[in-house]
Amino acid sequence: MYEHRYSAAIRWSARLASFAFVLFLTAALAHRYFGLETVAFLWLLGLVGLMALVGLGLAMAGLLTIWERGGRGARRLASAIVIAALSLAPFAVGLWRMIEYPRLADVATDLVDPPRFRAAAILRDPRANAIRPINGIEAGLIEDHYPKVDGRRYPLAPDRVLEAVHELMARRGWAVVERRGRWQEDREVTVEALAASYLLRFPADVAVRVTDEGETTFVDMRSASHFGAHDLGDNGLRIIRFLADLDATVAAMAVPG
Repeated sequence: MYEHRYSAAIRWSARLASFAFVLFLTAALAHRYFGLETVAFLWLLGLVGLMALVGLGLAMAGLLTIWERGGRGARRLASAIVIAALSLAPFAVGLWRMIEYPRLADVATDLVDPPRFRAAAILRDPRANAIRPINGIEAGLIEDHYPKVDGRRYPLAPDRVLEAVHELMARRGWAVVERRGRWQEDREVTVEALAASYLLRFPADVAVRVTDEGETTFVDMRSASHFGAHDLGDNGLRIIRFLADLDATVAAMAVPG
């Protein structure tokens, strides 16, 4: 009976760990490149995590049994532990980022009057987070944890700044879904785009508002995740990096010649 339970643990630890790893790779590639919807991908990630944890537990129990009673199969169990750990690595990174960054799903540079999402409210999956105002608690978290999330003022014409915004969005592969406002008629133009996280391609909406102040041009930005109450720092970092690149692009455009 002991030998049967022991050999079954070896078999199932290896099977579960391997299947979890293959399922993770398949689901991640399908979500990134082949249009697997995010809700289905999230369910598959949950299944991956469960199988990897069970496989890891069985493998560790098997190794403990070998340590105490002897037996063969340690190499196979060690392989199962490594494969299960690889499958669980994204979850570990997510847990670290959940601790490191505040619980937010919507971040903006202007917390009183953030750029408005109009197209996003129409185009979002009904199961996604609702578009709503940033409340006082969230505003406090943004101010405390993202001091670099701040609007930009440039000594450049608004049409040139808007050109730089479009260039950076295209470079990142963000799909523009709406542009509101005309310089001949309005003081500000807002560009909405669909962005995504770098690796697993979780979707987010982005709005960049360019305001003509006469002598200068002011830029505000907002980024909001489609799913989840915690963005793992994705939106704040997206804004910081985009505006840093915008600073460099505008500076290069302002150089004569």
